Amino acid sequence: MTGTLNKVMLIGHTGDDVKMHYFEGGNSIGRFPLATNEVYTNKATGQRVENTEWHNIVVRNKAAEICEKYLKKGDKVYIEGRLKTRKWTDDKGMERYTVEVQCTDFTFLTPPPGSGTSQGNASQGSSSQGNKQQETGSQNPGAARQQSPAKNDTFASNSMGNEDEDDLPF
Repeated sequence: MTGTLNKVMLIGHTGDDVKMHYFEGGNSIGRFPLATNEVYTNKATGQRVENTEWHNIVVRNKAAEICEKYLKKGDKVYIEGRLKTRKWTDDKGMERYTVEVQCTDFTFLTPPPGSGTSQGNASQGSSSQGNKQQETGSQNPGAARQQSPAKNDTFASNSMGNEDEDDLPF
């Protein structure tokens, strides 16, 4: 195999609100923890076991601002991105390492307050919350996937669309 792949897909609950950091020149970074759970039954004891794994999520620029506006602690969200290890020095001069998920795509899975439906998606360039769309300022706008806002759907996704408009011969 000649190529490599660094891709992460997570569905979990936010452990805190998005913490923003703004830079000179208008760029920004949003950070938040995401919890994923694994539930299984221990065959030896028959007891139900639940393990929680915490992930450090990093979102940039307009996507970070969208996350800050709409994501709250405890919300369910789909995150897609890549792993990145960051080296830093602590207060005692010790070198430390942190593994982060650099988010490139996200979908809000918790319904907005008062709506009863879940809508919201950012995919390397587009995002919708309710029926309005906002640009996220992607590094690769040619790879942007568009989404049409859906009313009364329980999950807004990048699916193909209406089945009645199918061009398949069968």
